Amino acid sequence: MKPKTVAVAFASGLLFGVGLLLSGMADPAKVLAFLDLAGAWDPSLILVMGGALAVALLGFRGVRAGGTTPLGEPLNLPTATRVDGRLVAGSLLFGAGWGLAGLCPGPALVRLGAGLPDAALFVAAMLAGMALHRVVFR
Repeated sequence: MKPKTVAVAFASGLLFGVGLLLSGMADPAKVLAFLDLAGAWDPSLILVMGGALAVALLGFRGVRAGGTTPLGEPLNLPTATRVDGRLVAGSLLFGAGWGLAGLCPGPALVRLGAGLPDAALFVAAMLAGMALHRVVFR
């Protein structure tokens, strides 16, 4: 990879991580309060998710037309368009894990990088699940 590409990837990851921390998406208690529709629901993360979706839609719309990233790298978008059992099962597992732990992969890695010990167990379980998937499905 080109040094400029690595620098942009690093800056993007850093911005993403800081955004997760500032928005509260890396705080499991805040995420669980957002998911608790029948209890003390905290709707504030809707704005975070809506803002992220808007930025992503604008970004993808802009680069999709040219077929390359702003740095001139080829744009590799998924080609699958079918909703199948594996997609649904994976989505259910992701949602169940998010609802039980209040974490998903991005915030878990941010918490791990911040030295928070609760993230180590989550990331270890996530990596074990990825390895298990590789063994079972490949």
